[in-house]
Amino acid sequence: RTPVPDYDILLPLLRLLVRIDNKFGLKAQRLEAIDVTLSLARKNLHHHENLTHCLWVLQIYASNVTVGTILGINGAMELLFQVITPYTKKHTTTTSRRAVHRGYFCQLLRLYQDWHHRDTSNNYILIRRGLLLCLKHVTNVRSGRESFLLIHGMEILFRTTQNLDPIVNTVTQILRKTYPKMPFPSAEISSSYSFPIPGKTESSLCRPEDYLDEDTEEEIEKDCDNENDDDLEKDINKLLSRPELDRPELELNQYMVMCPELQYNFQVRSFLPNDELNSVDIPGILTSSCLHVIPCAASLKCQHKCREGDQSIEEKKQIQRTLDRPVYREERKQKLHEPEKRTLGESETSYRKGMISSKGHGTEASEVVTKLLERHPGNISFHKPKLFMARANCTRSVPEYRVLAFPDLWGHQPPPHSQPLQQRKCGIQKVKIFDDIRRMVQPADITKRVVFSLDCSDSLHSDQQNGLQFFSKFESGNLRKAIQVREYEYDLILNPDINCAQYHQWFYFEVSAMKSAIPYRFNIINCDKPNSQFNYGMQPVMYSVKEALQGRPHWIRVGYDICYYKNHYRNYGPAAAEGPCGKSCYTLTFSLVFPHQEDVCYLAYHYPYTYSTMMSHLDILEQTRNTKKIFFKRQILCYTLAGNACPLLTITAMPQSESRNDLEQFRDRPYIVLTARVHPGESNSSWVMKGTLEFLLSNDRLADLLRQCFIFKIIPMLNPDGVINGHQRCSLSGDDLNRQWLKPDPVYHPTIYHSKGLLYYLKSQGRVPVVFCDYHGHSQRKNIFLYGCSIKETLWQAGCTVDTSKVTEDVGYRTLPKILDKVAPAFLMSSCSFLLEKSRDSTARVVVWREIGVLRSYTMESTYSGCSHGLYKVCYGKSRHHTKKQRHHPHPGLQMGTSELEEMGAKFCLGLLVLQLKSLPCSKKVMTQAETLLDLEEEIADLQSQRSDQ
Repeated sequence: RTPVPDYDILLPLLRLLVRIDNKFGLKAQRLEAIDVTLSLARKNLHHHENLTHCLWVLQIYASNVTVGTILGINGAMELLFQVITPYTKKHTTTTSRRAVHRGYFCQLLRLYQDWHHRDTSNNYILIRRGLLLCLKHVTNVRSGRESFLLIHGMEILFRTTQNLDPIVNTVTQILRKTYPKMPFPSAEISSSYSFPIPGKTESSLCRPEDYLDEDTEEEIEKDCDNENDDDLEKDINKLLSRPELDRPELELNQYMVMCPELQYNFQVRSFLPNDELNSVDIPGILTSSCLHVIPCAASLKCQHKCREGDQSIEEKKQIQRTLDRPVYREERKQKLHEPEKRTLGESETSYRKGMISSKGHGTEASEVVTKLLERHPGNISFHKPKLFMARANCTRSVPEYRVLAFPDLWGHQPPPHSQPLQQRKCGIQKVKIFDDIRRMVQPADITKRVVFSLDCSDSLHSDQQNGLQFFSKFESGNLRKAIQVREYEYDLILNPDINCAQYHQWFYFEVSAMKSAIPYRFNIINCDKPNSQFNYGMQPVMYSVKEALQGRPHWIRVGYDICYYKNHYRNYGPAAAEGPCGKSCYTLTFSLVFPHQEDVCYLAYHYPYTYSTMMSHLDILEQTRNTKKIFFKRQILCYTLAGNACPLLTITAMPQSESRNDLEQFRDRPYIVLTARVHPGESNSSWVMKGTLEFLLSNDRLADLLRQCFIFKIIPMLNPDGVINGHQRCSLSGDDLNRQWLKPDPVYHPTIYHSKGLLYYLKSQGRVPVVFCDYHGHSQRKNIFLYGCSIKETLWQAGCTVDTSKVTEDVGYRTLPKILDKVAPAFLMSSCSFLLEKSRDSTARVVVWREIGVLRSYTMESTYSGCSHGLYKVCYGKSRHHTKKQRHHPHPGLQMGTSELEEMGAKFCLGLLVLQLKSLPCSKKVMTQAETLLDLEEEIADLQSQRSDQ
């Protein structure tokens, strides 16, 4: 019997023979040893040392063409796949570490280099891609990334594969993964500004759990039927529960003064001229029981000189005296620009001298600004620069702003044409990422010169001749630092919300000293949302001073080569809830060519709408309303932490007469409560609210009919401090106010506390609003849509069995969204959702639905971007009144402008009127009038549509 051969000796010996004899493969063929070698390899698949020797021998066999063909026929390829497959699916992390520790990683990279240099005709792309995939797997482990950097892997891949499309995606993934992670400087994690909060320590101002909850009602590019089922509320008892009052019931009596329409003595009206009805102290007419002032946090800290709402005649005279002064603001301490080096025209130079003069030239600045305002055309609706400046002078900010931004002072008109969504250039993100890699492998090309910083007392490099100059120290401004990295490229860092080291999205800043016909690139490098509509056609907005002074005061969409992607920075601040790795940062990058040489331009995330703008807008609406037809009451709900007034508006129609029946009809009208701007960065919600207010206070016959149907309680800005100080999401307390509705604090969250108190008061009087709607903005979706509340839809989506005998629900919550889908061009019903999620329990929408009992409690989300459906989905050419020739060149859709947002605000009112006719009790007279007016409006719309088709 033949003894079993000792393979531990024979196979290494065979491997040595193979190395010496180059013709070993042919000899093995003659001796018919090829099948024997394959058999040995198959028997040793799990004996790694013996298998390695067999594979070396097979490698030599395959070097001969004839023998290689025989190996292929006899199943060598199948054998090799059997050898490789276990190592590609199991223990990949361990295998990757082993490849690094044994030096295989370096050999893989060299092998890739060899293939790259030899495969000049790119015939073996698949092999090269296979090697890159191996590199990619190994770089999944930290030791692999460190080894990759030590052997200069980034430089090698950067040099060799930029222009090779089939493998550039894989290379990009490897380079992004291995780029060293860099923490932001600790000094730049928290805000440049500080605001002490009584009773709060610095460590308690930012909590990691708050940072995880990033969205209002947002999901990243998901449909509402793909919601996270784990977050849905499945507890039927909790869904059906109605929590008790969160404060003593006697405290609600203080809100009686907020409902003057229920106590107003209309007999006094006949003795007052119309122009005096505006300025009369209406609370003085009310009974003494109504004069109790709601306490607020700020009232204990400061005396307010500029109050609105229930103003006395003396206070109104004070505002008028302010209006009579030519300038209302102190100016900057030092000039940002050298006037003698600029080539601005007379008006532009006057603007810069007037608005950016040193403190010692106040008289000269006053004269310059006065002359400048004399040139204001005065044709911007609902905007008066002097009134705006008077209001801005009363606005309290943490940085104590002394400068007005020109767009806010001069005003904005919608451009005469709509702007289409930008079509993204293919491969632009790869180009931007390779530019970032170039900074590391070619550091000599980078300047890294700080040209603007809020952390420095004075401006930096103000004497430079060849660079842009930046500024953001004005209301709602946000830019912390600007760093020049190349001649025409700048890295920008945003300021987080005060008392909260997070939320970097909103930006609004001034740039000047630019050259014409030069493309400038801007990189905002500390954004924190994982995705953005900037990747789907959205553009930032720009306002040019020269254009405005030439009669074109427009915020317009600008920028090209726009993309949004994860970068190599990490936020390791107290709010970073991502463990030791920190929270990822993202880059928004865009390029643009400025329209004029030596212009002054403003760039913003979205169309700015400041607190002072809102206050002056309310002043104008109050002055221009029809006092005979419109009951308009403007009051102060409370004061914020910084001492700014939060206005409350009451709007309805005057009673037709002083008879008892008409007065009862007046007081019995159902309530509608509207709020907006709880998140400061969502400026689009203010433009929608502007459209709502202008419609409600207009002389439109439909508006008059709507006022006869409802009493509107409107809080147009729930977070004034956040808006003023350029926040994205939080108030000065560092809290997201839309997460405080369950248990708002009267000191830290006064606007939410008293808004909820007013709703409780209405409920206590048996006047639960028929509609509550909180206006928001949405950064991750297109179109405009509503979120509502439905128990059954939530349980169905969660897969729970619904007992219809136990759960009964009025489906009226769906009526208003369906109406808006028909009357509002930008609204999309299919994007609406009515699910109740655990993470939204403390939002306005859910709390008002559950605790106040409002069936139609909504959050209205308006996109920052554009429309993917409906009338604004496809546009033909730029003009709203396009020709047949332009229709042959369709665009992907329209970006939202201020006119479209204001239109939505007006259409929302129209939807409320239709809701009244369809679902709510309504008198025959009102119903007849409404149906006639609605039919007339539909006919006009059809006629306009037919004319545009011709």
